[in-house]
Amino acid sequence: MSQRYRAEDLRQFACALFTSAGLDASRAEVVADTFLQADLLGFTTHGLHRVTTNLQWLQSGASRLQGEPHVLADRGNVFNWDAEFLPGPWVVHRAIDQALARVREHGVVTATVRRSQHIACLAAYLPKIVEQNCVGILTCSTPAEHTVSPQGSKTPLFSANPIAFCAPAGDYPLLFDISMSVTAGGYVSRAAREGKKLPGKYLKDRDGQLSDDPRAFADGGSILPVGGADHGYKGAALSAMLEVLSMALAGYGRADDVSEDDEANSVFLQIIDPGAFGSEQSFLRQTAALLEMWEQCEREGHINTPLRIPGKRAWHLRNRQLEKGVELYPSIVDDLKKLAEKSGIAMPEAIS
Repeated sequence: MSQRYRAEDLRQFACALFTSAGLDASRAEVVADTFLQADLLGFTTHGLHRVTTNLQWLQSGASRLQGEPHVLADRGNVFNWDAEFLPGPWVVHRAIDQALARVREHGVVTATVRRSQHIACLAAYLPKIVEQNCVGILTCSTPAEHTVSPQGSKTPLFSANPIAFCAPAGDYPLLFDISMSVTAGGYVSRAAREGKKLPGKYLKDRDGQLSDDPRAFADGGSILPVGGADHGYKGAALSAMLEVLSMALAGYGRADDVSEDDEANSVFLQIIDPGAFGSEQSFLRQTAALLEMWEQCEREGHINTPLRIPGKRAWHLRNRQLEKGVELYPSIVDDLKKLAEKSGIAMPEAIS
């Protein structure tokens, strides 16, 4: 049975772990809150689950404890940074804050960040954007990663290449975070850890045969692109587009020697102020109408569950867990308890 913990207790615990590794408290708070936001929204494979690897990177020196990103270009409405392996969540929040500070003047601000340590869950960055009544687009790729094979090939080429989007609307924002692979690598790893098969044949083994066994991926296989075996050319095209936006614009990616970069990301983000195009109320009228019409769509005859509208479940889950406690996935609790024992930092008490 899953256990619940107060959100603030989890934030403080993760922050204490990161400061114990030498990260400045103000930066540790940002990193800890990013992972917490992911679990609040229900993205459990990229939330507090990622604390262990991020601690290891800080302790080994793979993540820089200090310093600022190197500014490669800055035209006001466009900027490009080299993070030089600063902690991913901290540097991406820094870039978003910079974009939000500029967007009222410029209307649209676009940024790229290269060589950022892994930035984890993209959805975790969206609440602060939508709460400023802005539209946000965020994507990242991993130059050293080859996990997703194009349709018709058994050779893994792309990384998972997630894209996240948010727009203010009515009672909840339009919000999503999806990868250009049929399933995320985190779910493949979780299935392998638990000795389970995947819900469908989302993988190819090293011979190119479809498989639902996570061991096929670990043994030189690949993950299918969005669209699967039949329409994967669509996912491959989108993967290429996102690598152009994140790697090519940032000036660092497939053409470079990235063998030592591990999970470091190339990042693309864009913040849009709807008020730069006209009335904010006119914008909200349109987005709210879209979601209302979506909710009123007639269900298929055999489906009794509510329609899945991007953002509705995640936003309501976030509000509920902030009020009643965060329900952590069981394996995350196990991992955090191990970190508590190893570090001597007390694990938060469960509230249910």
